[in-house]
Amino acid sequence: MTNYEFMRWATFSIMPTHLVTVRNDIKRLIKSSKSNKSKMSVLDVGGRKSPYTINIPANITLLDVPQESGTREELNLGFTKNILKTIQKKRSNIKDLVVQDMTESTLEDASYDAVVCIEVIEHVEKDDIFVKNISKAIDKGGWAYFTTPNGDFIKNEGPDKNPDHVRHYTRQELQTLLEKYFDSVDVHYAVKTGKYRVQGLKSYSLKNPIGLIKSVFSNIINRFQSKNSANSKVNTAHLIGIAYK
Repeated sequence: MTNYEFMRWATFSIMPTHLVTVRNDIKRLIKSSKSNKSKMSVLDVGGRKSPYTINIPANITLLDVPQESGTREELNLGFTKNILKTIQKKRSNIKDLVVQDMTESTLEDASYDAVVCIEVIEHVEKDDIFVKNISKAIDKGGWAYFTTPNGDFIKNEGPDKNPDHVRHYTRQELQTLLEKYFDSVDVHYAVKTGKYRVQGLKSYSLKNPIGLIKSVFSNIINRFQSKNSANSKVNTAHLIGIAYK
């Protein structure tokens, strides 16, 4: 375990609810998988500096597009030379780094046991091809794990519109899309939104101890608020889609 991984592990329990939920889900899916390998191969699409697969017991391949000038650069999306240079020094479970667009995938079919795709699909114009290529990359018996904003409640419009989000899916829209390429699909809501979630997402800084305490406290409250929210269409921030081959 690297120093970076240890720091992440030590602070995991006080992180935002979405991060905790995703990591716990992925660990549960890996544990319940029927793979005979000592370690599963997992493709993290849109991985960049992804905290979601840090310390996960699997061989992780990070895939992302190259960062370009414009919106991607402004929002810190995609790989840069600096990220590529330093990421393997920080992460002990990284097996490979792939710089490409998943909608133009050159990956071999059935080359991974699973794929995780966290808050990425809402950025993708050609979402049908994107999901199709993810499905093709997964071996039989594997799974894909998606999260995206809850379009049943959070609309990407008006003054709060995110310029890099192509769409926000409703639960039914995401279910229908995933069912085109997977045998079994479960889409549900996650993470209650409101003042505690918003406060918990603010950056932690030892220079602002009062703000840090507020954020930690808010994340703990939001964790309890978010229990049993799988069918709560209103006041939830995310959709989680788990798709099985």
